Amino acid sequence: MRFDSLAFRLIATSAAWLAVVLPIAGYIIFKLYREDVQASFDQRLEKLVNSIAVDALLSGGSEPVAPLNRYEPLFEETQSGWYWQIKPLDDPDALQLVSASLATSTLPSPFESKIAPDRIGQRWMNTKGPAGEPIRMVEIVDTKGHQDNSPRYAVSVAGPIAWLESRNRDFQTRLSIALALTGLGLVTATLFQVRFGLLPLQRIEKGLAAIRSGDASRLDGALPAEIEPLQSELNALIQSNQDIVDRARTQVGNLAHALKTPLAVITNEARDDKGALGAKVAEQAGLMRDHINLYLERARMAARAGVIGRATDVGATLEPIVRALERINRDREIRIDLQCPADARFQGEKQDLEEMAGNLLDNACKWATSKVRVVISQEPGREPGKGRRLVIEVADDGPGLSAEQRAKLGKRGLRLDETKPGSGLGLSIVTDLATQYRGALVLGESDFGGLLARLELPAAG
Repeated sequence: MRFDSLAFRLIATSAAWLAVVLPIAGYIIFKLYREDVQASFDQRLEKLVNSIAVDALLSGGSEPVAPLNRYEPLFEETQSGWYWQIKPLDDPDALQLVSASLATSTLPSPFESKIAPDRIGQRWMNTKGPAGEPIRMVEIVDTKGHQDNSPRYAVSVAGPIAWLESRNRDFQTRLSIALALTGLGLVTATLFQVRFGLLPLQRIEKGLAAIRSGDASRLDGALPAEIEPLQSELNALIQSNQDIVDRARTQVGNLAHALKTPLAVITNEARDDKGALGAKVAEQAGLMRDHINLYLERARMAARAGVIGRATDVGATLEPIVRALERINRDREIRIDLQCPADARFQGEKQDLEEMAGNLLDNACKWATSKVRVVISQEPGREPGKGRRLVIEVADDGPGLSAEQRAKLGKRGLRLDETKPGSGLGLSIVTDLATQYRGALVLGESDFGGLLARLELPAAG
């Protein structure tokens, strides 16, 4: 997944949001749980102190009695963290009762420590137990039998704060694991959601690739309502491109007819004139015709090269040209060896491929002694994302050309040998047409000693 992709942005945004929200939610949940556990612990202490006070102070006799061990078994275990004590407040010499867990120790009194009571008369204090452990105490002050003239007693109950902390730690651990798994699950769900949600865009991408390679002419198939307008606009753009190309072709054809007809008339009239003026006019009219053909052909190139989704079978296109040139050069016994893979396809118009390959083959046959070789291959693109390249190599066993001559060859109207038929526009047209397709024509020396023409074009598929 690319960092600049839409999928990465959506997933990263979701993960960042979860990284903020889940810790906040975890903090709130833990805070509420901690408060609930604290309240539950305090309620337990409150219940214990009230029960012990009832047992100890409402019994018969003038002195309080030790409560029955029916509330908390840990009251009987030394230094368990659970303690109770009944301390006289008015008579320091009076009997003080403590739980077995306190042994010979005593707890500080919140009453004596000047702790203010709550709304129901209970005093709360966090302190240290006999073993130095943190404890939480609750204390009530009452009289024997609830008599106003009876001595007062401070009844205290304490429980270990470590119990609270242990419960909180266990819950915090479980909560952290649960939130982490939740976050991971949500990110995973987001990943699948994004992948599923972007499937229509992948279908459009594949459809456009099929159009570009010539396997389709438009985007088809049902898409979500949000993506369907994009498909419609792309189809409209493709159709508009085709309409523009068709109009350009029509206009070029009309222009060719409008120019060539008067030139033909001028040429015929000039030929009827046997004087120097007629010869000069015929010569210049011929040059004008060649230039008109060149520029009209360039206009057709520009129109055709901009067409979307055209693909041409290379083998099926070149085989008729090879057979025709072999028949034309039958008296010279020129043999053309065509090596073309079955899947070779040109991303462009068939007419353009015929013109480029035809000019190269015709030129090779003119200069060849007996043999011309045509090798078709496909290579990966030199630049990332540019697609494969179609390479057409035409080699002959002719006299060949020097580096200086090859540099000059291909310029418009230049002919190195006036004895050979032609206008000198063939290689120029090939160069111009290849440029329109972002290709190139390179001339070199063949294995036979003659000329090697290497034509690079975009490959379809």
